[in-house]
Amino acid sequence: MHTTLAEIFVSELFGTLILLLIGIGVVANELLPGTKGRGTGWMLIGWGWGFAVFTGVLVAFKSGAHLNPAVTIGIAVSGAPEYVPGIPVDTASTATYLSAQAIGAAAGALVAWLAYKPHYDLADSPRDILMTFCTDPDVRRTPWNFFSEALNTFVLVVVVLSVGPAGQASGLVKVDLGLLGALGVALLVTGIVLGLGGTTGCSINPTRDLMPRLVHAVLPIANKGSSRWDYAWVPVIGPVVGGILAGLVAPMLF
Repeated sequence: MHTTLAEIFVSELFGTLILLLIGIGVVANELLPGTKGRGTGWMLIGWGWGFAVFTGVLVAFKSGAHLNPAVTIGIAVSGAPEYVPGIPVDTASTATYLSAQAIGAAAGALVAWLAYKPHYDLADSPRDILMTFCTDPDVRRTPWNFFSEALNTFVLVVVVLSVGPAGQASGLVKVDLGLLGALGVALLVTGIVLGLGGTTGCSINPTRDLMPRLVHAVLPIANKGSSRWDYAWVPVIGPVVGGILAGLVAPMLF
């Protein structure tokens, strides 16, 4: 069945909105004063982002739930004619995915801020406020931070591509974007965050970091401080590079 560009746009927008709403909400629950989850730790963030991905994938099943420009770009680079039946991989569909993901991420960040606004009003740590929206490493070593983001995203996208057309053609797997398919992606993200995300905070998604950082910059949040634009390119370009490399490698592996 053919899926229109409008349907792709709506599916990706709402899926990414839900992803960012829950994901940012998890970090806000851990870092902001007066929340029930304050100080719970990295396990809450790792599993919380996994659940966020699980929910976002379910919402965006019609579009194949890319929810991430690195995934969209990796699919395009892989040369697959389709990733989801009825959606050709071409310039129009790629542009639709990317624009919907950007708008959805900004909207999700805005709604998450509204959900936790009384707690943002109490916050006095500019860095904690920033990290609810986007990533910022404790150890700032730009080349290594870049490598970490590229590596983490490579792992994500190469596994995601293994369940696409290449994986199906090899008999490796049959795609299922229902509950079990969504659970697989959620566990993958949780594993990456818990195992590899301690270095940078694990963006693995250019839009997930860039658009909330932009929202942070424009919102009237007391004590928010700098949006750290000097670092912002790392969680954008790093995941793009990782996605491209995964798109080139996946056809050879599968």
